[in-house]
Amino acid sequence: MKLKKIILSSLAILLSLGVLSGCGSKKDVSKKSADGKTSIEKISIGFVPSREPSEIVTATEPLKQLLKDQLAKEGFEVKNVDITVGTSFEAVGEGLNAGTLDVGFIPAGTYVLYRDGAEVLLTATRKGLSVNDDDAKVWNEKKPIKKSDEQVTSYRSLIIAGPSEKGRAISKKVNSGEKLTFEDVKDLKWSVMNPTSPAGYIYPTLWLNEKFGKTIKDLGNNAILSDSYGSAFARLASGQVDVLCTYADARIDQEKKWNEKYGRKASIWDETDLLGVTSPIYNDTVSVSKKSKSMTPEFKKALEKALIEIAKTDAGKKVISVYSHEGYKPAKDSDYDNEKKAQEIVKKLK
Repeated sequence: MKLKKIILSSLAILLSLGVLSGCGSKKDVSKKSADGKTSIEKISIGFVPSREPSEIVTATEPLKQLLKDQLAKEGFEVKNVDITVGTSFEAVGEGLNAGTLDVGFIPAGTYVLYRDGAEVLLTATRKGLSVNDDDAKVWNEKKPIKKSDEQVTSYRSLIIAGPSEKGRAISKKVNSGEKLTFEDVKDLKWSVMNPTSPAGYIYPTLWLNEKFGKTIKDLGNNAILSDSYGSAFARLASGQVDVLCTYADARIDQEKKWNEKYGRKASIWDETDLLGVTSPIYNDTVSVSKKSKSMTPEFKKALEKALIEIAKTDAGKKVISVYSHEGYKPAKDSDYDNEKKAQEIVKKLK
């Protein structure tokens, strides 16, 4: 009887080891392709709707194959790359938090809001502009604004007055050197983006607070939410809003559409002026989900290198130009501590 128990116990142990060994082998096989590369079934990438979603979808389509090819050089075979444009900035952040998105191209403000569930890999570099001054009047005097060859890691948010009667009146005050009061701006119709948008909400709120001790909330119903910068410029062109909050090179992006799509006869440079310039904002991020099973340390390094290399190619530059990105460099969470401070200030002001 005792011998029988020993034999049965030994068999149980052997069977257990066999099962464990079998599971381990299956796991390894499922991750390896025939040529020894680590195989990943799908990577889901989310882009924020800072431009027309259809434009982003079209522009980023080539990224799917570019990423597959470059990751293969880094030892990873990715079978499918899924690219979507979120319905809002928050939707992409929430996707990273939930793990339904593996990668997100998101601005600093969105990253900071969702940094508990997201990890920053890269920060974008982009061309600077011909003007980088704190004074709106200087920008207006040096129109049209052009891109420079200097690579920068930050940008400004601009508060731009349009061709409406009130828009022209406020522009005249700025260009004459008059100091603005809150009475001058509170009755204007403002186009703003969602509250996680650095250029479209956070930094304009800080500007209002620094200048007048007010916030976007103090504008009440005169603060109108736009779902994209394209729709914001369309409203500005039609006179539905008097001013909008946007990133510094937005007028360069919208220059042709101002006439061809929005029906204006005069140039965007003739019909718009700045009434405000914010402090610099750290550039967009490429962030990954902390909940994604694909985001192993090895794959994150490979993805980081792949995107840096893709951005050096002509095809890659064309893809990332949809966000005015010129390239990428490695980033760390502490790079965005100032953005966190900005958001904390905004929360206190609400």
